[in-house]
Amino acid sequence: MDGWKQTMPTAMLLSIALVAIVGLLVLILRFKLHPLLALSVTSIATAFATGIPVSAIMKVLEGGLAKTLGEVALLISFGAMFGRLAESSGAAQSLSDTMIRVFGEKRAPLALGVASLLFGFPIFFDAGLMVMLPIIFAVARKLGGSVLTYAIPSAAALSAMHVFLPPHPGAVASTVLLGGDIGLVIVIGLPVVVLTWFIAGYLYGIFIGKKIFIPVPDFLSGGKETERVENPPRPEIILALLFLPLVLILTNTALATLVKTGTLAKDNTYAALASVFGSTPIALLITLLVAIAVLGVRRGKSASVIEDLLDQALRPVAPVILITGAGGMFGGIFLASGIGGALSSVLGSIGLPLIVSVFIVAAILRIALGTATVAITTSAGLLGASVTAAALNPVQTTAVILALAAGSSIFPHVNDASFWMIGRILNMDVPTTFKTWSVTKTLISVVGFGFACLVFALGSAA
Repeated sequence: MDGWKQTMPTAMLLSIALVAIVGLLVLILRFKLHPLLALSVTSIATAFATGIPVSAIMKVLEGGLAKTLGEVALLISFGAMFGRLAESSGAAQSLSDTMIRVFGEKRAPLALGVASLLFGFPIFFDAGLMVMLPIIFAVARKLGGSVLTYAIPSAAALSAMHVFLPPHPGAVASTVLLGGDIGLVIVIGLPVVVLTWFIAGYLYGIFIGKKIFIPVPDFLSGGKETERVENPPRPEIILALLFLPLVLILTNTALATLVKTGTLAKDNTYAALASVFGSTPIALLITLLVAIAVLGVRRGKSASVIEDLLDQALRPVAPVILITGAGGMFGGIFLASGIGGALSSVLGSIGLPLIVSVFIVAAILRIALGTATVAITTSAGLLGASVTAAALNPVQTTAVILALAAGSSIFPHVNDASFWMIGRILNMDVPTTFKTWSVTKTLISVVGFGFACLVFALGSAA
């Protein structure tokens, strides 16, 4: 696309975006076209409609697909294989039994959510979800009821941590672009995230779990539910396996921070090794290899049995990976066509209070583009000069950063990879995914924005 520049009027681009989203929903809901096909057809049609050069359309489609697959394919695959080992060995069963015994059956969703908050600090949403799934499903099978009661609090916790707090990329980018302090964002943002999750994730998860029954899917079992394992591994074993990627990723984050601050040299050997072994896919790969040894080989499973278990784990994840990648392809067309730029030019002149403008700009960009990180960075770049000119104190700046993050969390839908991943993993159709995951994320957005406004008011009064 070298040398090509979008010349369509802003109104035309925004109209095309609206028609594309509505058309995609009609294909899926009315005509029951498979989401992978519907996303592909709509992406191609949008590319032609927005005037992307014919010679560049395939490059844009492949780029959007490849970028998303590069981020999620290994995470989902390694996570599914780990989950299959944890389930078949009885390790997930063992830990879930222990959690129920310690916290009680009524507090099981709360315990899963708190554990996810801890994992969500250094681990990206996708990876954290795959690590937690075997425990979520084991608890759901043990206690009964809708899997939403257990999955929504956990997924909401991982998502809130990913969107609001460093060291996640969107939060770091917005803090830097808006001139905030990363330490202050973490200190103030952490209680905001916990309170937001409790209201919008935990309480809503309990509520929606009573309203909509979704059985525990066979996603990790490669078939029907496995029978209870006699003499399963001790819960400490699966707990240690769960913390292994956490330790690797935290080590990478800590050493990378020391390099950025100049405490360690840029060519420090330990930091370089940590950047490899502490990257999320490789941290999960290491965890999977250890799990194969501990939950497979040491428990007497032959190599052929382990290979079959891992193969079973991969079969159901292929549709999840491909549909998620197609969602990224659809979002990539929106970015390459100039729809994102058109929205930015319209939203930049909104005459509202600064913190409200930041929230609205991020929210509209998120709905249009389907990715929180892009919505955050685009909004921060667009409004950075306005925030700087406002001469805010550090607490007010932090509140604006949190408001921007809240906006970027709102209403995931058909152009968002997480929408398809959550829906397919939990075996929900599109309308049910809207009623559950889209509403959960919107509640996180609105409640988080409310707390950001409270922080801003306290900062103004100080």
